[in-house]
Amino acid sequence: MDDASASAAAASSAAEVRAIRVAVIGAGMAGILAGAKLHERGIDCVLYEKADQVGGTWRDNTYPGLACDVPAHWYTYSFARNPEWNQTLAPGPELHAYFTRVAQSYGVLPLVRFGQEVVRVEYLNGEWEVTTATGHRDRFDVVITASGILHHPNIPHFEGVETFKGPVFHSSQWDHSVPLDGHRIGVVGTGSTAAQLTVALAPRASRFDLFQRTAQWVMPRPNPAYSEEEKARFRADPVALEELVQQYRSRSVDGYAAAVIDVDSPQLAEIERLCRENLQTVRDPELRRRLTPNYRAACKRLVISNDFYEAIQHPNANLVTSAIERIEPEGVRTADGVLHDLDVLVLATGFRTDRFIRPAKVFGRNGADLDGLWATSPIAYLAVSVPDFPNLFFLNGPNSPVGNFSAIETCERQLAYVLQLIDGLLLRKYREVSVTHEALRRFEDERRAAAKKTVWVTGCDSWYLDKEGVPASWTFSYGRFVEEMTRPRMQDFETR
Repeated sequence: MDDASASAAAASSAAEVRAIRVAVIGAGMAGILAGAKLHERGIDCVLYEKADQVGGTWRDNTYPGLACDVPAHWYTYSFARNPEWNQTLAPGPELHAYFTRVAQSYGVLPLVRFGQEVVRVEYLNGEWEVTTATGHRDRFDVVITASGILHHPNIPHFEGVETFKGPVFHSSQWDHSVPLDGHRIGVVGTGSTAAQLTVALAPRASRFDLFQRTAQWVMPRPNPAYSEEEKARFRADPVALEELVQQYRSRSVDGYAAAVIDVDSPQLAEIERLCRENLQTVRDPELRRRLTPNYRAACKRLVISNDFYEAIQHPNANLVTSAIERIEPEGVRTADGVLHDLDVLVLATGFRTDRFIRPAKVFGRNGADLDGLWATSPIAYLAVSVPDFPNLFFLNGPNSPVGNFSAIETCERQLAYVLQLIDGLLLRKYREVSVTHEALRRFEDERRAAAKKTVWVTGCDSWYLDKEGVPASWTFSYGRFVEEMTRPRMQDFETR
């Protein structure tokens, strides 16, 4: 039993537990987690999901080569470890199957209202009214937003794109009816998705053009398969499996998480050394020069790949570094005047990471507008609460720890924290709880000051930065995050 569950159980003998209803927005990784834990505690909850399946980003993304760049055994719920992973870095279909299986095993699927996109959430007379695109309305005591950050495609407009004769689509909206083998394929972008697409498609295309605006640092990571003997040992010995999980966790937290918050750290120096060594596997000096970033490693999210440099050196592959000027019927015209003839054009251009629950309209106490609070940048106290929005909580919300480590662990710690705040509602200590304006200001001031030492502000443009150039992420140590999530400081919250 976790700390939040234990405290509620102990207190319930001395106080009558109030019945509450909870709406969870989203049925991806975070929503499944929330649904499972709320259901486990007997709390009435409903999950609203805009699609027709659970799984979030692992449902939406189905492109060739899709895989998670975090070791799969760590990228699992602590209560649902999986001894059956076939590789260290699991492919997308395995991940989607895992989340679907967990949702089914832990009683989440019957709680989900599929095809119900939330468009409005409003606090009225002490309750949250949730409205969906179909016109459905319902009232709840608590709303947990679990909508994720990688689900609103960033689709740049290129002049003439509508004239292109072939199919063009975003990587998260993959058209599987489009033939690929032996065709001329262009991919716009150089992040993790583009790197995975390069590995998957360069050998299959008659010509593969990767349109690079900014070079990326690529961190090598072997991806060995697990033998049947290893999987059998993990099934028979959960302790051995958990030891493996903790090994992966320690490497990431003690390495990457420590590196990004201190530009002078030995951990960052080691990451840079590994990335530069990997870059040396590019044999052609000119190609190597064009693939060399002009910023510090980890300033942008690291691309994790053992195969990208090999794939971009494939005889059919071509790295294009001249800017895209326009799209023409036959292909892409770049600023150097060259027309790159294509049959298929893929936009691996990432996501709008500042959306969160939006475009849904969210109105708190006395008409407070979440869009107004987030006009400059999405912010939240400890990434979970905002003032004037009582009983509204975020999972993987603004300023959460992000990067090359397990978002599931982050989310589990946030949910444990939120459940402690919900305990106060259950035990009738208060009917409303939200962070104070002063606590949010204090946290934001401290977070922004800490940002000055991070690698994210060393001279690159990335989705980690908000409109003011401040990292939209956790800028403290991961150890502090763990400590903060242990229990709420109730003096930072307003209760009624």
